[in-house]
Amino acid sequence: MIDNPAQILIEKEVEEFIKQSGRDFRLCTTCGGPAIYPIEFSAPKESDIVMGLGNSTLYVSRVQARYLRQIEMRMLQSYLRSLR
Repeated sequence: MIDNPAQILIEKEVEEFIKQSGRDFRLCTTCGGPAIYPIEFSAPKESDIVMGLGNSTLYVSRVQARYLRQIEMRMLQSYLRSLR
């Protein structure tokens, strides 16, 4: 299990999207796999790993952190589709 956020790589596109959004997000478990949503959709948990990205925060579910090596743009796709 990864307890050190430095061990999880974040694609530049994801990092820039979150920084530019000016809001906090959470990487959580969905039936379609790991997904990133604003915290208004998926509230952070005390057990989450906290990653600061500029003025925003990315909360990473410890359940997902066990399996992650990289946070990818595809994890934001469900949220981005919901904006259309």
